[in-house]
Amino acid sequence: MTGILFHNAWLLTIDAADTQHRRGWLLVDGDTITALGSGSPPPANGAESIDCDGDIVMPGMVNGHCHMAMSLFRGLGEDVDNRLYRYILPLERQYVTPELVRVGSALAALEMIEAGVTTVADMYYFETEVGRVAAGAGLRAIVGQTLADFSPPDHRDFDEGFARVEDLVAEFAGHRLVTPSIAPHAPYSTGRKTMERVAEWSAAHPGVPVQMHLAESAAEVKWARDTHGQSTVAVTRDAGLLKPNLICAHCLQLDHADITMMSEHQVCVVTNPRSNGKAGRGTAPVEAMRNAGLPVAIGSDGAMSGNTLDLFSQFAPLSMFAKLLAGSRRPLPAIEIVRMATIEGARALSLNLRIGSLEVGKQADLIRVSLAAPRLHPIYDPYAMLVFAAIPSDVTDTMVAGRFLMRDRVLQTLDRQKTLADALQIADAFKAEIVRIDAADVGPLGETRTVR
Repeated sequence: MTGILFHNAWLLTIDAADTQHRRGWLLVDGDTITALGSGSPPPANGAESIDCDGDIVMPGMVNGHCHMAMSLFRGLGEDVDNRLYRYILPLERQYVTPELVRVGSALAALEMIEAGVTTVADMYYFETEVGRVAAGAGLRAIVGQTLADFSPPDHRDFDEGFARVEDLVAEFAGHRLVTPSIAPHAPYSTGRKTMERVAEWSAAHPGVPVQMHLAESAAEVKWARDTHGQSTVAVTRDAGLLKPNLICAHCLQLDHADITMMSEHQVCVVTNPRSNGKAGRGTAPVEAMRNAGLPVAIGSDGAMSGNTLDLFSQFAPLSMFAKLLAGSRRPLPAIEIVRMATIEGARALSLNLRIGSLEVGKQADLIRVSLAAPRLHPIYDPYAMLVFAAIPSDVTDTMVAGRFLMRDRVLQTLDRQKTLADALQIADAFKAEIVRIDAADVGPLGETRTVR
């Protein structure tokens, strides 16, 4: 037998019983977990033997909503109120090309691998490039071609956008790691007729997930009320898009009727606490959605919005927001947040039969978390430690489908130096354009117009 035997590990399986093996072992053969247990490991029989020295081995994390290429916009115009229209959209229209998407997606893949993210659901432009980067990096990914009506950089109209979706599906149909997806941007930015067209297309392609921003802002809710006399969720339902393969990002502006509607149609949700909190948009009713039976994953959103693409950065805000809403420490116990980052996140992406927990027969998507840092000790509850004390650099090893993407903090599938250098080169072009935009913001008498 050949394979990899992890032993002397603290296994957090995240199975239905939340089984832990304090002194555990796990055997990987090819891309699959073939055995695991407690105590002394079985004979290696030719498998590579890895002594984990008591470190945690757990399922890889699932980032349920991301815009990978937007890692290149990280930190840009942070203190400018109208930065979206002043900087971001003009930069997107001028600079977002297949090459930029490749570079930004590679930077994002590097960051996520180093942080223990093994699966990501992405939606952006030129999404075939994102799929190629993810496949090359060894990440498991759902890649969604975005459709929108605000002059996006890769399609002039919806016909051209749908053609890009068809190309994406043709390239990645049946891929072992990459799943193609269609991604109408949001109800207000596609409109009812296009949503109906997406629903018809989806019915003809039932194996292709649909990703969409939903109920993200008060402006979206107002649009739905003013235009259709309904909530944004009801508009989505009447367009035929509320169904089990719909992955809904954000979901902030919901009432009880919306949540009931979403539950009845068995949609899936991704909450983005850091991005939403930073934008002042509100707090998602995560407890209410989960209590209604909705699977809720955790997502980073794009780095333009939330800055980081790891899930450790999401854990504490997610917990604190739920506790603030309830005025109690009880909501969202740490173990539930870890489940949302793993098995529940996998369920939200319809991948839970393959990943999300350490169980025999599942794909070997797993990470090792070092317990060397003093900030992690003492450990009374490993889940609380992961949620409130661990950080990305504690992850030493990241594996997807039995392949190390990072081992002993050394990347195996990406050139770290080249990835960073390529990203910084594009950032220099952005900086020059920002200087030009700011220089143009001067009045006829030489006075500086307000930026905010």
